Amino acid sequence: MAYRKTPAVQARLDAQRGAVLAAATELLAERGYAACSVAAVAERAGIATGSVYRSFPSKAELVAELFRTVVGREVEAVRAAAARDYRGDQHAQVATVIGVFAGRALGAPRLAYALLAEPVDPEVEAERLVFRSAFRDVIAAAITSGVEAGRLPCQDPELTAALLVGGIGEALVGPLADGRAPDDLIPALITFSLRALGSATAEDTSPTRLAPTGATP
Repeated sequence: MAYRKTPAVQARLDAQRGAVLAAATELLAERGYAACSVAAVAERAGIATGSVYRSFPSKAELVAELFRTVVGREVEAVRAAAARDYRGDQHAQVATVIGVFAGRALGAPRLAYALLAEPVDPEVEAERLVFRSAFRDVIAAAITSGVEAGRLPCQDPELTAALLVGGIGEALVGPLADGRAPDDLIPALITFSLRALGSATAEDTSPTRLAPTGATP
């Protein structure tokens, strides 16, 4: 007969798992993926190393779950930005999504570098691809709406969005690794993206008009 955990035992295990993830998130934001050893996470959480393994059988599984948790927060931020009322202005919608994404990344550069570019295990790389795909899908949905409404030229929304995500990610890697970014980086990313979408006037795509303040995580 299989052992069934009591509610009290399950609550204790869930709390310990949460503490492990919180400790790992702190280490990831401070020092990156390489710092998230099981021993380091256990020390930060104030528990024994064996207790970490009761929640996560390996470092790869721990960090994969950590990435899912942190990435989920970032994806929700860009989805919330995309869901605002733009009155059918897809250029403003895409500009805001990109501004929020880049602003959050530059506000927490070590964490963002780990999410976007730091060498990781295959399990974690799979979560990174999910992150990029989710960001692409948010932009692709806005492009699709613009094309259907005749506000954007006919194009492959998913391809355009994938190209934008790839270009933006590449442009951010250097500043994130250095911990410094030029003041005009986000406006430049927005201008590039809006030109790629096509059909907007110079006034409509002014980065001063469209660039939002990026919230940090």
